[in-house]
Amino acid sequence: MSTVYDIGVLPGDGIGSEVVNEALKVLTAIEQIYGFSTKRETMPYGAEHFLKTGEMMPDVAFERARDLHAIVFGAVGDPRIEVGKLEFAIIAGLRHKLDLFVNLRPIKLYHESLCPLKGKLPEHIDMMFCRENTEDAYVGMYGATKKGTPDEISMQQMLYTRRGTERIIRYAFELAKARGPKPGQDKAKVMLVDKANALRSQELWTRTFTEVKVEYPDIDTDHAYIDAACMFMVQNPERFDVAVTTNLFGDIITDLGAELVGGIGIAASGNIHPGQVSMFEGIHGSAPLLAGKDSASPLATILAVALMLDHIGQNEAKLELDACVADLLQTGKIRSLRTGEHKCSELGDMVRDELLARAVRTK
Repeated sequence: MSTVYDIGVLPGDGIGSEVVNEALKVLTAIEQIYGFSTKRETMPYGAEHFLKTGEMMPDVAFERARDLHAIVFGAVGDPRIEVGKLEFAIIAGLRHKLDLFVNLRPIKLYHESLCPLKGKLPEHIDMMFCRENTEDAYVGMYGATKKGTPDEISMQQMLYTRRGTERIIRYAFELAKARGPKPGQDKAKVMLVDKANALRSQELWTRTFTEVKVEYPDIDTDHAYIDAACMFMVQNPERFDVAVTTNLFGDIITDLGAELVGGIGIAASGNIHPGQVSMFEGIHGSAPLLAGKDSASPLATILAVALMLDHIGQNEAKLELDACVADLLQTGKIRSLRTGEHKCSELGDMVRDELLARAVRTK
């Protein structure tokens, strides 16, 4: 009897519907190959829904989401609506209300032509960032006074808890344990990225990391302050294996990492609570200027579906989808990730067709 997974589909705004459509096209092919199925439920929330109804994402939608296995998310944001209004209600809403405390960001180079660094090959850049996803400056503790005057004051607070800090650090160590050593290394490694020398509240991170690492003697550890980590990522990306960091720093440094491997058009992320409903998305945003032009890259969302496959227990399918995208890039069938080089729908077709062809070849 076929396994059935309940999947929420939240296309959102801008290019969201286009990239999600291509990712679902690929997911359908994966289902045919691996013998499981998905029951897909569209979630209409985003700019158009808000402008028509005044509703962003109601509590009933979050309650429904808890009954799903996963959510495929497109993008949110629209120039007709105040910056951050929809993002905080929908993206942050999902992360906070579903307690999606892991923001998992793979940074993997598939072909040397995609990397702006001279002489870097795929074996040099293969890292996983574990960004804490529910705390820090993103909890919404902010305020302002004397607005519109020369004496205006604006403030936003960072918040860290022992529970939140420890669970993401522990997740990073477990991930490193599961990945095993990188080629040429004796042990897997976890790097802590913080700024505890200047932000004294992050001493909690340093101390918690020191306490947790004792439980993992077979895993090497490393540490870098965020400014140095950004330099190391450019100077020596081989240094990174699994890294764990705060919400704000993780948001920034993983975009830098995306540029090392081809840009945000290929950068996937998972918003994860292990064992519970989780949400998967490309990191690129809604790109309203590209909406409706069939020119955005869907590869980030397709690779986010690969992360989803791993989350729901279809690891073999996840590995095959990763390998398929890698093969298309390494053989030059995907010529470039520049906007306009391939149509969005063309890239979706290429990945789907390659998956089906590989399945036939291996029978």
